[in-house]
Amino acid sequence: MTAKQLTDSILQLAIQGKLVPQDPNDEPASILLERIREEKRKLVEEKVLKKKDLEETPIDEDETPFVLPANWEWTTISNIFIINPKVIAEDTQNAAFIPMEKIEAGYSSNYTFDIRKWGEIKKSFTNFADGDVAFAKITPCFQNRKSVIFCGLPNGIGAGTTELKVLRPIGNTIDRKYLLYFLKSQYFINEAIFKGTANQQRIVVGYLENKYFPLPPLAEQHRIVQRIEEILPIVKEYGEAYEEASKMDAELPDKLKKSILQEAIKGKLGTQNSDDEPASVLMEKIREEKKRLVKEGILKKKDLEVTPVDEEDEPFRIPESWEWCRLGNVTYMYTGNSISESEKSAKYTNVAGINYIGTKDVGFDHSINYNNGIRIPLMYQDKFKKAPSGSVLMCIEGGSAGRKIGILNEQVCFGNKLCCFNPICVNNKFVYYYLQSPTLKDIFKSNMNGIIGGVSISKLSPLTIPIPPLAEQHRIVQKIEELYAEIDNMTINNKDINETKREITEKK
Repeated sequence: MTAKQLTDSILQLAIQGKLVPQDPNDEPASILLERIREEKRKLVEEKVLKKKDLEETPIDEDETPFVLPANWEWTTISNIFIINPKVIAEDTQNAAFIPMEKIEAGYSSNYTFDIRKWGEIKKSFTNFADGDVAFAKITPCFQNRKSVIFCGLPNGIGAGTTELKVLRPIGNTIDRKYLLYFLKSQYFINEAIFKGTANQQRIVVGYLENKYFPLPPLAEQHRIVQRIEEILPIVKEYGEAYEEASKMDAELPDKLKKSILQEAIKGKLGTQNSDDEPASVLMEKIREEKKRLVKEGILKKKDLEVTPVDEEDEPFRIPESWEWCRLGNVTYMYTGNSISESEKSAKYTNVAGINYIGTKDVGFDHSINYNNGIRIPLMYQDKFKKAPSGSVLMCIEGGSAGRKIGILNEQVCFGNKLCCFNPICVNNKFVYYYLQSPTLKDIFKSNMNGIIGGVSISKLSPLTIPIPPLAEQHRIVQKIEELYAEIDNMTINNKDINETKREITEKK
């Protein structure tokens, strides 16, 4: 249960008479109602109210939303409050001016104000005075609980947004904070009916005036307010702890996956097998394969050069059967080709050909969107570099550099801010997962430069990578994916549990 849900439950219990015990010695609400009537008669004599204000909206017992304690009474807002009262003051007096943005949403009564002369703001704005209680009548401010008790206004007066409804208790009959918490309750908020356009809906005329109001004895109103204000600080602390726990829950799967990758690239995710052909033999096979690729013109002779990895370049110790090498020694790396927006629309949109993948098509979740509508027809394909199925694409420039990484399941053409890693005799998924590892990300960040931010291929190529025996690479990849599946399943189950909890809470 969130702090908001808990607060809503507390306020609902409060207005139902279930938050504090009743005291048989309290003056019952029926007598309090009679006192309000008497106060209203005095105000009529003083010409503050009109005779019609003495008329009361009757209560239909069959329409009351819940059962009240015996010493409480159902009444209506219009029966016990003055709605949108008049304020009279000298034009030269300072007054508070409060637009909607200066009223804080939530369960507090916080607001700020500017100081204006009363004569400047008394017309065309909603008037109020110290002791008045107001709430926003327009969406979404209404649902966001923009409601306040005004106090400490300059000269005790103010005016503000016309989207306020103002309530003034009659005499010393209502604890203003009890009224405020009533206005913030789910009973008042959730049952409101609105009228207007989608972006500017207001509560319908009559909703406020005829809203049934649960009236406790005055002494119990005070006890309810006291209890709420004892509880809310605790709820706030709970809410902060809940948010922190929720944040940790949300971050946990990602942190677990990072830990798994880090253990994997250190050779600690599984056990080494003495029967595995060591990585030193694999490195020789890589050299032979690169010679073949040079003969075919795919690689250049300089790609045969091998830069050894010194101990000082090794980020951590690896098993004896593994080898440290450079990314450029075990992968064929190259960037793609850019396409201008005008070319996209003129030549490459909604045509037949090879899918073109740009940076935006590679997700932070490592997904790749192939259906972006951009394709390279056969007649233009000679102008573009291709990334084969199974190769790895990584963004190497801009804000998503080093963060957007995906593995291809089909041949594509691709953008110039993406780098294709085409592994040579190495498990492509091992490279894919290594590029996501905390170690590689740290090395990548340390090599970023430029205004836009990025890492060139000339800097990517010398980055170190630990190479296990090929058989162990396959086992590592299999183990990573098994563990990832368990984490994803755990996350889905947690979401289902949280959704169920939310549904149960809402029903309560």
